[in-house]
Amino acid sequence: MRQTWWDLLFAHWPIEPSRLREVVPAQLPLDLYDGWAWIGVVPFTMTDVAPRGVPAVPWLSAFAELNVRTYVSVGGRPGVYFLSLDAERLMAVAAARLLFGLPYFHARMSVRRDHFVEYRSRRRGGGAEFVAAYAPFGATFVAAPGTLDHFLVERYRLYTVNRGTVSSLEIRHPRWRLQPAWADIQRNTMIEASGIVQPRTAPILHYSARQRMVGYWPIRVAEARTHATTRLEQPALRRSA
Repeated sequence: MRQTWWDLLFAHWPIEPSRLREVVPAQLPLDLYDGWAWIGVVPFTMTDVAPRGVPAVPWLSAFAELNVRTYVSVGGRPGVYFLSLDAERLMAVAAARLLFGLPYFHARMSVRRDHFVEYRSRRRGGGAEFVAAYAPFGATFVAAPGTLDHFLVERYRLYTVNRGTVSSLEIRHPRWRLQPAWADIQRNTMIEASGIVQPRTAPILHYSARQRMVGYWPIRVAEARTHATTRLEQPALRRSA
């Protein structure tokens, strides 16, 4: 599958590992940085969402998405574990739940762009809402290995657990081009909806304007094969204008 992601805000909070351990499956060891676990809320929009080699359908292939995520590592292979994913296309939600076993939810969402991004999401049925304005500032950079910035964004697989079986879905894309960000987060109940008390500290914020990716079919971890080279040697994808 291929996708292009736009106007991403990475909002991350440090959290005691014991608080996350209650909601992350026991089969997935938490990945820590300086002794802390991390939880992120990531709003963005997607375009060109389609199987590789298949033309995108404009209405079905472009929509907003909002992720709540944390970080795990299985067999020394770091990855992402999603606590929830909200999207505005019901068909995409249903397909992702069926095909990938991901915790997708249908939401009412709107995104406006001017000098900054205005992002609104409310899960249908209530209980999870995110309202924020955000924008980048400062120079674009690529995170250096070993830094917290690198730990939070440079991950090339996600993990799921279904009936006790751990699966890995690998992705490939160029290194993230990040900028510092500011955000006015007016409403955020996404973390609490995942069963975790919202951390009181201010979030660490990053912005990325665009990222193109390809993803592979999920496979059991015991059968996992590396589709890319290494995390630091990702081949660049051709960027369209």
